[in-house]
Amino acid sequence: MISGTAGKLQGLTKSPGAGMVGKLGYALLYAVLAVVAVLQLFPLVWLLFFSLKNNQEVFNLPPLSLPVHLRWENYEKVWSAGNIDVYFFNSVWITIAATLLTVVLGSLVTFAITRMKWKGSSLVLGLFMVAMMIPVHSTLIPLFSLFNNTGLTDNPLSLILTYVAFNMPITIMILLGFYYALPREVEEAAVIDGCSVNRMFIQIVFPMTSSVLATTAIINMIYNWNEFIFVNTFISSDAYKTLTVGVQNFIGQYSTDWGAIGATLMISILPILVTFLFLSDRIVEGIAAGSVKG
Repeated sequence: MISGTAGKLQGLTKSPGAGMVGKLGYALLYAVLAVVAVLQLFPLVWLLFFSLKNNQEVFNLPPLSLPVHLRWENYEKVWSAGNIDVYFFNSVWITIAATLLTVVLGSLVTFAITRMKWKGSSLVLGLFMVAMMIPVHSTLIPLFSLFNNTGLTDNPLSLILTYVAFNMPITIMILLGFYYALPREVEEAAVIDGCSVNRMFIQIVFPMTSSVLATTAIINMIYNWNEFIFVNTFISSDAYKTLTVGVQNFIGQYSTDWGAIGATLMISILPILVTFLFLSDRIVEGIAAGSVKG
């Protein structure tokens, strides 16, 4: 009787109707995903067309229409006359410096909390987790007062220190799950062979966490690259401004160059967009790896 029931179920699963329903389901799923993809790409396409127009075309033409003449000179103007090349370089090196510092310090803290026994480790971890509940911009005035008293206003170091401080909690939280899942046998074997703690971290643990480190690095890069309020508050010299603030150069009291603004926004989006497209699989891999404990 059981074998007969199993045979009937097997026949149902292999029936043409079931296969057709499955194909229709996949077709519907891909159709929905295609619509979502188009909706996600719509702002980028609109911004590209926007950056190739002048002010008259921006207001008189439909949003997704191309101008009569593609004004690629908007990009040349913002790169040379608009000082965007300086802002772009500042965004690159400040983002890289803050990201590297955050990843290294976050790895050291996580290693100390998960692999070393010392009093106060739980308290330190709790303080980092509590820091995630503090609204970032509620600290704007205290930070400005601190940097002003220490001579760090209008200094890129103020941005790097701020980015590291506010990105450390989320970095540690992502690393924690991965460190808890690492096998201790490898470290124990290294200790038996006479490996020191520092050497074990640099040569064994740090390389083993490369996937989750890539995840934290990308998340940090996106935040650091797009951050606006701290740059606008702490930095006043054009020599240290980043792209997010540099777009204001094309907003005047009586006129605004909308095409130049669009070109600046397009330039600011492309690096982080390309980075995300090439490394998005590492984000999923790292988060999935860090979500399992034990």
